[in-house]
Amino acid sequence: MTTLRDIPSVERLLQTRPAAEMVATFGRNLTLDALRSTLEDIRTRVKAEQLTTLPSMDLILADAESRVATWTKPTLLPVINATGVILHTNLGRAPLSDASIRAMDAVSRGYSNLEYDLDKGTRGSRLSHAESILKKLTGAEAAVIVNNNASAVMLLLAALANKKKVVISRTQLVEIGGGFRVPDVMKQSGAKLVEVGTTNRVHLSDYEEAIDKSTALVMHAHRSNFKIVGFTEEPPLDDIVNAAHAAGVPFVSDLGSGAFLDTAQYGLAHEPTVQETLVAGADLVCFSGDKLLGGPQAGIIIGDAQLIAKIRKHPLARAVRADKTCIAGLTATLLHYLKDEPDREIPIWRMVCLTLKQVKGRAEAWKLELGHGEIVEGESTVGGGSLPGESFKTYLLALDVKSPDRALKKLREQNPPIIARTEDNRILLDPRTVLPEQEGALIVGIKNALKI
Repeated sequence: MTTLRDIPSVERLLQTRPAAEMVATFGRNLTLDALRSTLEDIRTRVKAEQLTTLPSMDLILADAESRVATWTKPTLLPVINATGVILHTNLGRAPLSDASIRAMDAVSRGYSNLEYDLDKGTRGSRLSHAESILKKLTGAEAAVIVNNNASAVMLLLAALANKKKVVISRTQLVEIGGGFRVPDVMKQSGAKLVEVGTTNRVHLSDYEEAIDKSTALVMHAHRSNFKIVGFTEEPPLDDIVNAAHAAGVPFVSDLGSGAFLDTAQYGLAHEPTVQETLVAGADLVCFSGDKLLGGPQAGIIIGDAQLIAKIRKHPLARAVRADKTCIAGLTATLLHYLKDEPDREIPIWRMVCLTLKQVKGRAEAWKLELGHGEIVEGESTVGGGSLPGESFKTYLLALDVKSPDRALKKLREQNPPIIARTEDNRILLDPRTVLPEQEGALIVGIKNALKI
């Protein structure tokens, strides 16, 4: 009968060649943890009389190696997005341009002049790198870069409206992904929320009557992830701006996605651009870096220099500031717009610009390679809380499967994982969101997963 005394010691296991190889690969501490964890499981089973025969040394070592391999396996992985959702929030939103990736790689490999003025040889500002390009692109007087747009809204309100009133329409008290609610963020910032209008209608007079001497800001939050239809009314943006300015109150626009291009030229609904929002008179505009801009995750605030100066000085600004890789990638992304090349260099805009002929051609090539499937019409979407309800035509490769859920699971188990969608017991694969360099891996993954 197996007893606790029969179980080998950690020291004895460490003297074996497999253990030495584990130490060389994973380090001594992790190897020790894995061996101890394995032995503890064996002791528990022996005490419970669940083991009549002790595992061999080889099996014990193999179990320990399996454990440490699981512990050290990366959980954040690149995937193939075949869903047709361009800005897929769960899949990391915007893929970056080659130039952005190179810029981020360059500054992360060593030291950089992140906060060092090379001309003067003195301390500089990390904000200066992207700020100059933002000013050229938009005509804004100044800019602040933080880690995401939720932080941008929080910082802006904390710096300019703490314990003061902020007027906003009830039609704009939105919630976006992850439970981010505009009214909650406003309250956390210390601002006093003043709601005007109703859930479907707001008039200019509602704003005018709500603004008083204790009002710090008038805020407008763009409804980027839903639409209000039917019996609705809202005054034009420039009318709200004029009402705020007539009372001597700054106007802030939270654009959310932050488009720099007119989406209407691509057959989509018009999304308010950063530039036209500034032209309409907004004193400050904040928006995301990883949505319609097509860059890394960031929150960007642009506009009036005096207001930006107050925001920069707030203690929260340091807590939410962007790091060097974000600033480098964002700067490179912004340069594509400055050089009038976003639809050629930024992946999300290349996807939007793909013609139906190009999409169909890629789907047909996949079908030929696999020897299976049917080309069907479908729809792609922008996603990422941008352009709600908007879609555009695409072509899909449809694969018949016995169990769609099982097939999707098998696709997710590939290296890299393949994320697709199903409809009518078929797997649907949209070429629009599959990066060209991933097509080879896509074909191999489908063959392995579906045994084609």
